[in-house]
Amino acid sequence: MPFWDNGRFLAVVLVVMGHAVQRLTADSNAAYSVYVFIYAFHMPAFAVISGYFCTADPPGVKQMRRVLTDLVVPYIVMQAIWSLVQFLVEGKRAVNLTEPHWTLWFLLALAFFRLVLPYLALLRWPLLWSIIFSLGIGYASNVDSTFSLSRAIGLLPFFVMGWQLRGGKLMSRWQKAPARIVWPARAAALGLFGAWFAVAVVWGADFKRFQLHLWFFYDDSFESLAEQQWWAGPLRLGLIVLSVALIAAFFALIPRRLTWFTGFGTATLYVYLLHSFVLYPVRESGVLGDQKESVLWLISVLVGSVAIAVFLSSPFIRKVFRPLIEPKPRWIFRAVDSRPGGASRVDPTGSRRR
Repeated sequence: MPFWDNGRFLAVVLVVMGHAVQRLTADSNAAYSVYVFIYAFHMPAFAVISGYFCTADPPGVKQMRRVLTDLVVPYIVMQAIWSLVQFLVEGKRAVNLTEPHWTLWFLLALAFFRLVLPYLALLRWPLLWSIIFSLGIGYASNVDSTFSLSRAIGLLPFFVMGWQLRGGKLMSRWQKAPARIVWPARAAALGLFGAWFAVAVVWGADFKRFQLHLWFFYDDSFESLAEQQWWAGPLRLGLIVLSVALIAAFFALIPRRLTWFTGFGTATLYVYLLHSFVLYPVRESGVLGDQKESVLWLISVLVGSVAIAVFLSSPFIRKVFRPLIEPKPRWIFRAVDSRPGGASRVDPTGSRRR
């Protein structure tokens, strides 16, 4: 599926870029503008893609096992590794499975999405309910980042949207659309991206003072973000609408045919989970803080992010790290009778397993 493989790889490249430029944002308004531009839609796009490849059928034994083997076990393994790394480098002795390190929150969010989707699918207007939950959780100051719960509920509308997109056949029709429809849509998509980037540049300093990027994390309560101002809920709703528009533009620009990076789209989980180990020593060394206002340095960091994503998508990396990223801990399961409901072998982001 070239379209989806291309989209997954481009989305994970944006993830690497966002994390790479983060340390530049304190001293560079240009870096902050890029940061806000990316964070407005890149993880919501990932949630949409993941939802597109998820089923709302009641889970059978195979699906329940896969939640454990594809999400929970890799989370525990990677969380333990991160705890060890931080102990060796920073002297931190805290080992806490309830507070995900860096990128690991998305594994717990995906597990949450998969568990609640069959129940949401029973309701009328599941997308509307997910939006209500996303807005409502912002008013619950007692729900925090423990087990990524606040973030998972905040991003739930995008996952549900992806699931509904598959049922509506819209994306299938887009992949077969003629050029007379595709090129005007792509021109409009470029215009929308250009407009959002212009806004991020012109109002970048104001966005930084307001800390707009924190709103795109969907992690903090409205009380901590805006002291429960009346406009906090409507603002989140507006940001959801903005993200949806940017995701639509992102999908419009994804190549529909085979490209040089199509094959990399099958390794997005490797890039997502491993790139933080590449960036961590670079960020901690202070290298990313040099040449603070240099646009050329910012561009170099973005290009380097693409290189990191390509490297981590290589067959060599997949072979070496497969036991960590795709563990097969069959020994933890008791023997049970097989039941119907098997699913195609794809990873949590929808990439085909090899």
